[in-house]
Amino acid sequence: MQVLVNRLSGLPSESTEGVTVIKLPEPTLRLPREKPIPKAKPQTKWEAYAQLKGIQKKKKGRMLWDNESKQYKPRWGYGRKDETKSWLLEVPENADPNEDQFAKKIAEKKERVAKNELKRLRNIARVTKAKVPGVGLTPTDKPSKDHLGKTLAVTHKSTASLGKFMDTLPKEKLRLGKKRKFESNYTDDRERQKKILKGIADGTPVLDVNRAANIAKHREERERSMAKKSGDGEKKKAGAKGKKGGKKSFSGKPSGKPKKTFAGKTKKSFSGKKGGGGGGAKKGRK
Repeated sequence: MQVLVNRLSGLPSESTEGVTVIKLPEPTLRLPREKPIPKAKPQTKWEAYAQLKGIQKKKKGRMLWDNESKQYKPRWGYGRKDETKSWLLEVPENADPNEDQFAKKIAEKKERVAKNELKRLRNIARVTKAKVPGVGLTPTDKPSKDHLGKTLAVTHKSTASLGKFMDTLPKEKLRLGKKRKFESNYTDDRERQKKILKGIADGTPVLDVNRAANIAKHREERERSMAKKSGDGEKKKAGAKGKKGGKKSFSGKPSGKPKKTFAGKTKKSFSGKKGGGGGGAKKGRK
C-alpha cells in the first residue's frame, strides 16, 4: 500500500478550492467488464412507425398557457389545468343536454389510461414473443368440457361465413340454429293481417268462444267418465267382500219374521237342523 501511495505522490497534482487533486495517467491496459454490455432497447410499435415515416419526436414543453387564468400552468403534476376539477363545463351543441359532462370527462380519461396500459403490455409481449390472449374466452390452466365447447363454438363463428361452411369434428354435437317460421305465401300473410286489423276495428273479443266451449265440454265429459269409473270400482270391491265370506252356519233358530201362507196360518222356515227331525216347515194340525 505504501508503494502505491508513493507512486501517486509522484504524479502531477493541482489544488482546487483547498483540495489537492492528483491527475492519473491514461490507461494502458483494458480491464474486462464485470457484466456484459446492455443490449439496445427494442423499439416500440410507434417508434418503428415514426422511423419508417420520418417523424421527428418533439419534446413537449412543461408549461402551457391557460387562457382562463392568463398565466402559464404545468402540463402535468401539481397546479396543472384539470378540466375535471372545473366548476363549469361547456355543453357541446351536438351533445345530450341531460348528459353529465364531468362524468364524461372522467370516463374518457380512464379509457385513455387503460388504452395506454394495454399498448404498453402489448409492446412487452411483442418483444418477449409471448402469447397475448385475445378478446373473449381467455385460456385456463385446466379447461373444463363446457369451457372447451364454448371455445369451439366461438372459433366456428369467427370465420367470414359465421361457421356455416365449417367441417364438424367426428364426435361433435350438431350446432343448433335459430328456427324462423315463415308464412306459406304472401296471400296468407295478408289475410292474417286483415283479420287482426278487423278485430281491432270491430272490437270483437280476442277469446274464441267456440273453442272455449268445446274445451269446457270436453273437460266435463272427462270428469264424468272418471267419476263413473271410480264408482264401478267401488261396487266391484263391495261384491268381492260379500263373496269372500262363503256359506254361513246357523244354530237352528228361525231366521227373520214368520211367513204367512195362503190358508192364513203361519209357518216358520229353518235353514238348519233341529233335534233329530229333518229340516223344513212344521206341519199344522191333522
